[in-house]
Parts: sequence; structure tokens; C-alpha cells
Amino acid sequence: MPNHLNKVMPLKQAIEQYVKNGSHISIGGFTLNRNPMAAVYEIIRQNIKDLHLYAHSNGTGLDELIGAGCISKLEIAYAGNGKAAPTCIRFARSIQNNEILFEDYSNYMMSLRFMAGAMGVPFLPTLSGLGSDILTKWGFSRSMRKSDPKIADKKLAVIDNPFGDWAEASKVVLVPAINPDITIIHVQKADAMGTCSIKGLSFADIEQVKASKNVIVTCEKLVKKEELRQNPDLNQIPFIHVSAVCHVPMGGYPTAVYGHYDYDSKYLRKFAIAAKDQNKNQDKFKKYQDKYIYGVKDHEAFLAIVGQKRIDAIKADPRTGYSVNMKRD
Repeated sequence: MPNHLNKVMPLKQAIEQYVKNGSHISIGGFTLNRNPMAAVYEIIRQNIKDLHLYAHSNGTGLDELIGAGCISKLEIAYAGNGKAAPTCIRFARSIQNNEILFEDYSNYMMSLRFMAGAMGVPFLPTLSGLGSDILTKWGFSRSMRKSDPKIADKKLAVIDNPFGDWAEASKVVLVPAINPDITIIHVQKADAMGTCSIKGLSFADIEQVKASKNVIVTCEKLVKKEELRQNPDLNQIPFIHVSAVCHVPMGGYPTAVYGHYDYDSKYLRKFAIAAKDQNKNQDKFKKYQDKYIYGVKDHEAFLAIVGQKRIDAIKADPRTGYSVNMKRD
């Protein structure tokens, strides 16, 4: 167990300790923003397989994990990489080719599922999904649900409104809580105990953290606890939820981290070209993976290949929090 006063450890060690074959995991961030990419690449390098992934609306992290064959089951609302891939390429292909099992929910449903897990309740009610195929299209069989106690017995349940026709709602949808084995997020600041400060939009990260049994945090800056205590109202994640803290500057690259750097449009287009490879042997995609993931020992070595010139080009403007000069077409 980690020292509750100092949870700092190398990322490689944190992944080895908390992410296992068959783990149920969730990763933070939203499409092109604050994906825990250093951790994602480390999971791939460690050849961890058969993961059950929960994702709100993820992007590059999810697509890289699926492309590397790490994911066998997925519960998700949306996956996209902006203009580089409005729908994540390897995600879409894996669904079309029946390579992974998946169930889809609305964005709001996934938010509620993580919130239920964070609250310690088995489900939360919503009107989201009524009138849509989300209610009737299930991806996990009853036998599979019975074989894995971590998977809810039902995708969802529709019940009569127990309070009558309040607000003209005669039916309500119940969505099951999510409690991952491990959640991984990337933040701007953390201290050694695990208190975290996220600048900008937090997406579903806070609920994901509080719902999870274990949490790995990678951070741009590892700061003294006194610094975070100067503005405690800006600290969204208390240390009690965090298992490991890994200081990984640029740990969200090639996605954006508000106030530090923007997403790298050139890198993401390069990934998209490789991910679209239709060749039987997947030569382009394998070449991409060998160069940027398997061919380097860690995230620092990966960034060295990317090059300082490119990193400088996406550096965030201190006034706006993002790169004002980057071409986004």
C-alpha cells in the first residue's frame, strides 16, 4: 500500500502495480483534451490485454488502446479526435469488425453512471435515452454478465415513474453505477499526497476518480501541499481517492492540457493516416506504433522523437490557455 503522505512513484511502476490483464479501467479527459496519454502508452508497452474500458467521451487515448489490442470490452458514449477523426478510427473499425464487445450510452447517461459510482448508490434515474435504440440494443449477453460480477446484470432498466406523471414523465430509465478497478487521469497540478487541481473544464474526471477503487494521477507539475492550500477551492480531487502520483510533464500529449499546451494537430493527422491503414499486414500502423510507442522506453523518449520544435509550436498562450498560432485546419 502507498504511503498516504507520499504516493509519488514512477509511471511504469504505477501501471505495473494497478493495471492488470482483465482490469476494469476508466481514463479521463474529453476527445482532444487531457487524455492521460503517457499512461496509455505505458499500458501498451507493457502489453496489458483484455481490458474492460469505461469512457465518457474520450479520443486519442481510447483509440490508441484499441489499436494496440488492449481492449476487449467497452462501455462508452462517444469517441472522436476532432478534425483528425470525428469518429475515432480504430474504435469504429473494431466495432464494425466485431473485434470488441461494446455497449453505448448517451453522454448524460455515462455521467450519471460515474456519479452513481461516486455516490455509492447502485443506479441513478434519468429520462435520457427514452425513444432511442440505446434502450433496446445491448452488447453484452446475459451469460457474460453472469460470468463477470463487475458487469451489471442489465444494461439499464425502464420503470414506471413511482411518483406518477410528474413533468409528464410516465417512465424513467435507471442506469447502473460504474466502479472501475482503476481510473487514470492527467491533471495540471498534484502534490505528493494526491490532492489535485484541474484547471479548465474537468469533464467527468472527478466522478470517475471518486467512483474508482484505485486511481493513478499523472501531472504536469508536482507541487508542495502548501501551494495547493493557498487556494483550496480550486482543488477538485482530495488525496483520499488517489493511489499513485506520477510526475510526467507533457503527460497529456498529443492531446491538449489547458494552460500548458494545445493538442498537436500535425501529430494527430499523422496518427489518423496510420490508423486508416487498410493493408492486410497493417504496415503503416505497425510502423507508427514501433516508432512512437514500442520503440521508446518512456514518455520522455517519445517526446524526444517528436522534437522540441513541435512542442514549442503548441505551447499555450498564457492569456488564453491554448496555442493561438497553431493551424487547426
